[in-house]
Amino acid sequence: MTDAVGTHFFPEIAAGGFSRVDGTVQFWLRVSALIGPESIVLDFGAGRGAKQSEDSVAYRRSLLSLKGRVREVIGVDVDPVVMTNEALDRAFLIGPDGRLPIPDRSIDVIVSDFVFEHIQDAASAARELDRVLKPGGWICARTPNRYGYIAIGNQLIPDALHARVIRSAQVEREGKDVFPAVYRLNTASAFKRHFPASRYDVYVIPWDAEPAYYFGSKLLYSLFLAIQHFTPASFKTVLMAFMRKRPVP
Repeated sequence: MTDAVGTHFFPEIAAGGFSRVDGTVQFWLRVSALIGPESIVLDFGAGRGAKQSEDSVAYRRSLLSLKGRVREVIGVDVDPVVMTNEALDRAFLIGPDGRLPIPDRSIDVIVSDFVFEHIQDAASAARELDRVLKPGGWICARTPNRYGYIAIGNQLIPDALHARVIRSAQVEREGKDVFPAVYRLNTASAFKRHFPASRYDVYVIPWDAEPAYYFGSKLLYSLFLAIQHFTPASFKTVLMAFMRKRPVP
């Protein structure tokens, strides 16, 4: 965020373009710590690559762009637009059955950034991610918390108005990047249920970044900051989940 409202509350944005609570920086720094030059990375829900190509902050773009930093970046999505994503080495379309066109135990790190909220069949998706992930590999997911005020508000907005309201609240957001959300894999308990302790070590980080939906209003921005300040961890707006598949004994 580099607009005047954000800079008023987070003046450090002027030094590099990001705040001390920037969720993208926090999430992708930890992803960067889990990858290496020989890693094979799966971008689950890669889409058209808007995050990598259109982020206004150069430092964030450098964190988001994994191509060339790892052995291979493979992207999958239900939307054929993934085939145009230039941030990927290879792209595949997920078929109607939800099966990933990826071999078993072939992926070192799975990254899914604001995708889990759109998953209709959480159990099936979790099984597929588990199938393709190598033992010892990581699933890194950032998603709205189902119990955060953003997700609750989103569920109260009629489907027909979703795109219009989001574009009004986030002027930089394009309509083609707005998708229906169902919030079936968006709580700490859901992560632990679908990636059980018998097979996974699950680390969930609740997070509040700068307010994103404030319609350009300094008053709304300050109100949301106050809400976030007093919100308990279980009701933070975003969850970052880092789940390690336990090595085979």
